[in-house]
Amino acid sequence: MRFVRFPDELYRDCPQYVPALHSDQVRSLTRVAPLKYCSHKLWLALDGDRVVGRISGMINPRYNELYGKKRARFGWFDCIKDFEVAKLLLGTAEAWARTQGMDEIHGPLYYNTFGKQGMLTEGYDHIPPFNCLYNFPYYNDFVTQLGYEKECDWIQYKVVANHGVPDKARRVSKLVKERYKLHFGSIDKLKRDKDLVRKFFQVYNDSFATSVTNFIPLTEEEMEEEAAFVMPFLSDKASSVLLDEKGNIVAFGISFPTISTALQKAKGKLFPFGWWHLWRAMHNYEYTDLMVNGAAPEWQNKGVSSVYYEEMADKALKVGNRWAISNPQIESNSAVNIWNSYEHEPYMRRRCYLKKI
Repeated sequence: MRFVRFPDELYRDCPQYVPALHSDQVRSLTRVAPLKYCSHKLWLALDGDRVVGRISGMINPRYNELYGKKRARFGWFDCIKDFEVAKLLLGTAEAWARTQGMDEIHGPLYYNTFGKQGMLTEGYDHIPPFNCLYNFPYYNDFVTQLGYEKECDWIQYKVVANHGVPDKARRVSKLVKERYKLHFGSIDKLKRDKDLVRKFFQVYNDSFATSVTNFIPLTEEEMEEEAAFVMPFLSDKASSVLLDEKGNIVAFGISFPTISTALQKAKGKLFPFGWWHLWRAMHNYEYTDLMVNGAAPEWQNKGVSSVYYEEMADKALKVGNRWAISNPQIESNSAVNIWNSYEHEPYMRRRCYLKKI
């Protein structure tokens, strides 16, 4: 619990920091599905009895096999503004990685691609979505002084959500739907159909396999775990799933009402009142977080994105959604160009660092 609670102390006076629920953090560190195949180790840096930093070292053998690497990863990295503390933490993780036969380390990352990742480099005055990291600017100074270099950047935008889509886009959407005989399914029905939920995550795996840096396909057990965690929060009010005439998933757009402010009020605890703040936030669609959009590989480059973006835009108008925050997207992914069709502004940039050890 000292490991889990340390950021709450470190960021006590930071209005942008969003604390994770302590129970979720304990679960992530002790019993999630990726730990069935990943190895990991946790360290605290102490000054006397006072915690001044923390870090986790991780090795994902599926990642190394898939990419032909010998890489460890670091995550849960937080420290006071003291270079020696950062040096101790990262040096300890690097030394452990070398004993495990690794020759590189990168991060901050999660065990797989589904968790929080990327050190914030721009947008410190903004509140991040609940599934994104926040850190002080000096973190970047420390890791670069220690020899870490940029591997990749993710970018996020703040998008005006209540302007709908242009008439031209609606015409394109109509033509694509008619040509391929596409229709929208019910998110509520999707949540109750285990086979369709499995297909959803399989499409997720397939759609990002070649377009997302460091992507690691979810295992069957991870799919079941994420479905149990995520699916209850999905709603037809903010999410869409596009199907072909045989009922197969073509594409999807998943959004949540923003819960970051509610998590700040909860202060890491569901009880006694944290659940109430979260419940209220889940019914307020003024701000939404665009969690993930994707299309099955065989449907990519066929214009299907115009179909579900139109649907998402129409739903945003119905529920009073004014602003949407995009999920982190690799800057080299051409999919980020979709935001040029909307009124938008830069929101956050985050970075994965890499070092040879």
